[in-house]
Amino acid sequence: MTLIVQKYGGTSVGSIEKIGRVADKVAAQAKTGDKIVVAVSAMSGETNRLIELAQTMSLKPHARELDVLVSTGEQVTIALLSMALNDRACEARSYTGSQIRMLTDNAHGKARIKDIQCDRIRSDLDAGRVVVVAGFQGVDEDGNITTLGRGGSDTTAVAIAAALNADECQIYTDVNGVYTTDPRIEPKARKLDTITFEEMLEMASLGSKVLQIRSVEFAGKYNVPLRVLSSFEEGEGTLITLEEDNVEQALISGIAFNKDEAQLTITGVPDYPGVASKILGPVTAANIEIDMIVQNIADDGTTDFTFTLQRSDYETASKLLTQVKDSLGAKKVIGDVEIVKISLVGVGMRSHAGIANTMFDSLAKENINIRMISTSEIKISVVVEEKYLELAVRTLHAAFGLDSDAASKSR
Repeated sequence: MTLIVQKYGGTSVGSIEKIGRVADKVAAQAKTGDKIVVAVSAMSGETNRLIELAQTMSLKPHARELDVLVSTGEQVTIALLSMALNDRACEARSYTGSQIRMLTDNAHGKARIKDIQCDRIRSDLDAGRVVVVAGFQGVDEDGNITTLGRGGSDTTAVAIAAALNADECQIYTDVNGVYTTDPRIEPKARKLDTITFEEMLEMASLGSKVLQIRSVEFAGKYNVPLRVLSSFEEGEGTLITLEEDNVEQALISGIAFNKDEAQLTITGVPDYPGVASKILGPVTAANIEIDMIVQNIADDGTTDFTFTLQRSDYETASKLLTQVKDSLGAKKVIGDVEIVKISLVGVGMRSHAGIANTMFDSLAKENINIRMISTSEIKISVVVEEKYLELAVRTLHAAFGLDSDAASKSR
């Protein structure tokens, strides 16, 4: 008997008809004898509708009350899916995050899971029931409803799978797996049969929207086999698992990109110990996340300090830098919101040299100028002008043979 946790996203449960199809799929699998827990998102568009309601009522909705409001979307879905399953002679029970005691911290809108009490889930599974859980939500120690942030239903499913020691966590979505890059940018993108947690974590953090980053972190930490599947077509999807040392890995597993990038530079800053902290201190104090950083030191003892950040934070960060410019003795603050970050990801980088040179040479042949570079053990990222996004992705996809039969066979 297999214990499986499944997650269905908003597009998978976006209508009564789609919920019915999910119920058909779950009921059929339950009748084979598998124990099944289903975590679901709100119906497609529902969370946005609820947020718009809140913003109509208040220009700055109270964080606690906003969580109370937006968490109702998942409650609707779990009730409807459980009704559909029961109508199909598949006994089911629905639970909100607070009912199963999905304990989180009190960071409303971006809460982190601390513990799960699975007694009710185990009891229902032992009684032959399908358990349907509201994703995206939990409860803090004071009983306040919390939410886990966009994509939080993925994390809910993985956390439950880890707590139950499930055989597999299956993430059903509107794509049939993880691809070498976005097929909308490169039609020759190829679906991967497997990818490591480490690679998937990099892909998710670098712009791939298939899975929430925290769900991949959770799965890797607790070694939960994670599979991405399509709600709308049959197939094996992509299995995300631990790296197998005895398997020859492809040099590059995928190309991720992030268009939500902006760049800021403060020029002519006197170079002395602690100046970087004085530049970034006000920015990080405003809860703005910094990505790539480059510092160029000139012969005259000054430095140009450049960093990237999310576009939504650009105006705020620019104002903060302008405010500290004079006190630092800097010359000016300049920026650009028309940039994109493109990244190569692959555990094969660990044992192969020359990947960076191939990347840089391929882009140079297309006259694509690289503004910034960042590397890690299994990743190389570059910042280029946004207008070159499609050309750069397609060029690199071809340069590393990601659409070739050879690359497919190495998996």
